[in-house]
Amino acid sequence: MNSNNLVDEQTLMNWENEYSAPVYTKRPVVIAHGKGAVLYDINGQSYIDCVGGHGVAVVGHSHPAVVDTIVEQARQLLICPGSFYNDVRAKLLKKLDEITPKPLSVSFLSNSGAEAIETAIKLARIYTKKKKIISTVGAFHGRTLGALSLTWRPEYRNPFQPLLPSVDFVPFGNIERIKDAIDKDTAAIIVEPIQGEGGVNLPPDDFLPSLRELCDEYDVLLILDEVQTGFGRTGKMFAMEHWDVVPDILVLAKAAAGGVPIGITMSSKEIMSAFKPATHGSTFGGNPLAASAALAAINVIINEKLPQQASDKGKYFIKCLEAIKQSTTIIREVRGKGLMIGVEYRFRIGELILEALKKGILLLTAGKNIIRLLPPLVIEYEQIDQVVSVLDELTKSFAQKKRL
Repeated sequence: MNSNNLVDEQTLMNWENEYSAPVYTKRPVVIAHGKGAVLYDINGQSYIDCVGGHGVAVVGHSHPAVVDTIVEQARQLLICPGSFYNDVRAKLLKKLDEITPKPLSVSFLSNSGAEAIETAIKLARIYTKKKKIISTVGAFHGRTLGALSLTWRPEYRNPFQPLLPSVDFVPFGNIERIKDAIDKDTAAIIVEPIQGEGGVNLPPDDFLPSLRELCDEYDVLLILDEVQTGFGRTGKMFAMEHWDVVPDILVLAKAAAGGVPIGITMSSKEIMSAFKPATHGSTFGGNPLAASAALAAINVIINEKLPQQASDKGKYFIKCLEAIKQSTTIIREVRGKGLMIGVEYRFRIGELILEALKKGILLLTAGKNIIRLLPPLVIEYEQIDQVVSVLDELTKSFAQKKRL
């Protein structure tokens, strides 16, 4: 029994196993609190966090500015539906207009990335009066039925068929195949600037600019899913800035509110005006707590220059990981932008992930053989060095064990 807790670690894990829907493969650790890029379990053991809440914690865990804002807002007002005006929500909407390129200026606020994708699907359909959407091989856009319809992986999709009709999948980065898939009923093309769940896959340099031109030529909407890449993760405020591309619809979530659930779907005033009263809505969307947290988190991202930190630290991190790759044949590739990094191994990495946990490093996967690194952008260089040291040790150990 931990002296600081009324319930011991194993009992807590047993409760989650017994009373929680069995949809997660859980790690054998009970996380209790965090600060910056470090998480702590209920026994006080520390872990350098390269999972980052699946990319959410860009400003770090329990950033004082975000925490203080949440506490103060909780004293003021927690819920205010969209049928009333709200001061905090109005300020967030104005801030979103300020940090995104024109003509993106109007937002619909929801509670998650999947909800933001659902909004984008409905908006594309109601504006164009067409049904077909083109997605990409390897794409991940969410797990609700509409978002799942745009998600590639068969094991996610197959148990829930039939999904939305009129969705075509084309190879990521292949502009000619996308061109061939466009027809008179195509409403939109949706892509992640960098695929996350699909393996941290970067597109060819000319792909997104060519895709923008193609959408303009064929009068098709371009939807960019920046749920994971947005708010500094890749070394720019938004990943689209690496290619100087502006979509017709931009989808954001994850990092936007410093850990509080939020979804954001942005578009131009013209496109968003296709929505009329009662065509869409969300009880909790734009609630004052999430809006205040988002304002605080965005200000931290700007004031602490977190995109630049992600760029500089990401280059250092990738350089260190490349050195490990050069010392062994067990790593196929290291790739990424900013602090969105993938390390592709030649074997299934489940056991390696658990061994890293024992050594105080939390790692995320992207498929069965790829480590995905999404640490808070405030991670310190010394902490990166510790992660690299553990990965170096484990990589060499597994290379010997598997004789690769």
